[in-house]
Amino acid sequence: MVNTITVVGAGNVGATTAQRLAEKQLARRVVMVDVAEGIPQGKALDLYQSAPIEGYDTRIVGANDYAETAGSDIVVITAGIARKPGMSRDDLLATNAGIVRQVCEAIRTTSPDAIIIMVSNPLDVMCYVAKRVTGFPRERILGMAGVLDTARYRAFLAEALDVSVRDIQAMVLGGHGDTMVPLVSYTTVSGIPVAQLLDRTRLDALVTRTRNGGAEIVKHLKTGSAYYAPSAAAVQMVEAIVRDEKRILPCAAWLEGEYGMSGLFLGVPCKLGRRGLERIIEVELTAAERAELARSAEAVREPMAAVKL
Repeated sequence: MVNTITVVGAGNVGATTAQRLAEKQLARRVVMVDVAEGIPQGKALDLYQSAPIEGYDTRIVGANDYAETAGSDIVVITAGIARKPGMSRDDLLATNAGIVRQVCEAIRTTSPDAIIIMVSNPLDVMCYVAKRVTGFPRERILGMAGVLDTARYRAFLAEALDVSVRDIQAMVLGGHGDTMVPLVSYTTVSGIPVAQLLDRTRLDALVTRTRNGGAEIVKHLKTGSAYYAPSAAAVQMVEAIVRDEKRILPCAAWLEGEYGMSGLFLGVPCKLGRRGLERIIEVELTAAERAELARSAEAVREPMAAVKL
């Protein structure tokens, strides 16, 4: 358990993240910050009143400024506008870059030793904004993308195979968008290569559905986007850090030569522990996977170049 975890943004993703953090008792205090007056305070009070029923002692606080967040150990950033039907993640770029810049300026001042978990979209570019604004080392800025994308991939595979999600081992790398790279060559079901259980046509269809997983939910909701799975993914990363679990999870990390790339955030296998990013794991990829990862990196670099800081 750490002392303080801050969640920036009290919308669906932020509030659900705060709830999961409290229920897992990962911090003595969880602070929700949002510019909307009364919203973080009301939701925090509501969440804290569930503590006697759920049996956690984490104190949940809502605020409209960053004074309450001072000295946070971890900051989860969910602030920004959500996608609407027909809107790509890159459509969010200009608006959310401005929001994330302001958030990171505040974090740099009030919690200079914090580890940042970025959730706001477009994810990989928002991680870049955070790094530029805060100046934090790469070990302390991570993006929640691969964990969510991998969860979607595993869920779709479990459904198609009629097996438990717990028996699906898989990993999705690359940017958090249409160019993400589910690693079919590393996908197994209790150690059995998935290619022995599903033909290529069905596997390709599941890969496509994974890449469109967020858009599929947006299409159903019409006025919002996913929040249950994104919050669960962010909290899995936080838990790995707080409990020093040494988990190997696919996260957006700043590359410095790994996979032959530098100068961008991209989803790669990361070892997470108490210091944040402890190591990037480089795995052998097929020629097709290497090409797809390179394409995904280019899809990240283009909006990066458009960011004005």
